[in-house]
Amino acid sequence: MFSGRQLVIATQHDKEKVIAPILEKELGVQCLIPSGFNTDLLGTFTGEIERNLDPLSTAREKCLRAMEVTGCDLGVASEGSFGPHPEMVFAPADGELLIFIDKKQNLEIVARKLSTVTNFSGQQVRNEQELMDFARKAQFPSHALILRPGKNAATDIVKGIVNEADLRAAYDTLFARYGSVFVETDMRAMYNPMRMQVIEQATQLLAAKMVSLCPKCRTPGFSVTDAKQGLPCGLCGMPTRSTLSYIYVCKHCRHEKEEQFPHGKTTEDPTYCDYCNP
Repeated sequence: MFSGRQLVIATQHDKEKVIAPILEKELGVQCLIPSGFNTDLLGTFTGEIERNLDPLSTAREKCLRAMEVTGCDLGVASEGSFGPHPEMVFAPADGELLIFIDKKQNLEIVARKLSTVTNFSGQQVRNEQELMDFARKAQFPSHALILRPGKNAATDIVKGIVNEADLRAAYDTLFARYGSVFVETDMRAMYNPMRMQVIEQATQLLAAKMVSLCPKCRTPGFSVTDAKQGLPCGLCGMPTRSTLSYIYVCKHCRHEKEEQFPHGKTTEDPTYCDYCNP
């Protein structure tokens, strides 16, 4: 279905470096990048341009715009979200979403990866020592930094700082002008190797979905849409909150399949049983 076709990757931040090799290998497509494509028009991490759409809608719009300017009927786009982990609220998280669109087959496939492997952070600093301490924790200079007068300042933002001389110079200029400096990690993919790793993992998940075919109609994207709890306790036999089965649903023909014991376990350790270990 995809072999030999051209696929556009909607990016201006070098994401093709991790996306293209996987999709070209797994799907046989030929990836290209739209020239002069500006994804910042849909919003920036630093807030000069607000994001008015949710992450999925933003990624979809990126993809469709790139497909339009290149004439490709295959496209991929990604969108990242950063903040507290939904379950570990004191840990920062990187949520990467990838969308694949095939206009020819009227197909849309989405993959998501949530990871705590991120340096996402920001801090108001009062002196150069605090600045350099933050830089060290943020894995600078392999990971770039951003400076601005305050956390919500939308002007005088210095992005993509990747060496100590530029970092100190930008700090001195902003501090002299405003008496305050906010430092944060630059989360654009080309400046953040940790984020690139998560995008790569999300791409692998996307590729796995795309080669998973519905057993009934052979449409790609036959993947898990839900999970059922209830794996029985190995001691008392009562249902636990651990996963008993995965539910697969085809987006095209709605064929459904339930896969029991997806992790290879038929019973759960009593440690995780609400009856044996309340």
